[in-house]
Amino acid sequence: MEGEGGGERKRGVAVERPYKGIRMRKWGKWVAEIREPNKRSRIWLGSYSTPVAAARAYDTAVFYLRGPSARLNFPESVAAAAAEEEGEAGGGDMSADTIRKKAAEVGARVDAALISSEMKREADDKEGGDDDQFKKCVGVLERVDLNKMPEDPEDS
Repeated sequence: MEGEGGGERKRGVAVERPYKGIRMRKWGKWVAEIREPNKRSRIWLGSYSTPVAAARAYDTAVFYLRGPSARLNFPESVAAAAAEEEGEAGGGDMSADTIRKKAAEVGARVDAALISSEMKREADDKEGGDDDQFKKCVGVLERVDLNKMPEDPEDS
């Protein structure tokens, strides 16, 4: 049951949806789908790891179904992509299968980019921690002169 402001009520608890046209599965995946104009059927747009990827897939589909007047989650992104593909304007002249494919391509591309940037950031963070430990070890080694014979502790 859908409530005001794009939220959903499940057993009295409000669940917030960060973007229009998407929802989260129980196991954490984000899915996108859209209703075809003047039909009861829906177009399945895919399942994604991030809500942004699902929202971008939805935006692609709604743009191709309803044209430039569609209400989008990321209007600047779809407008830029549409400018690149000049021959394919939105407005309802594409089949559901073509729209599904285009939306899935965009969603998968965004998902891959977001996941790889997250993994790179985590790797950089991890390297930063190792780097700090390395600097501490180097500091200790700089204080020890390895060319000098060790002093006998009994003599000092």
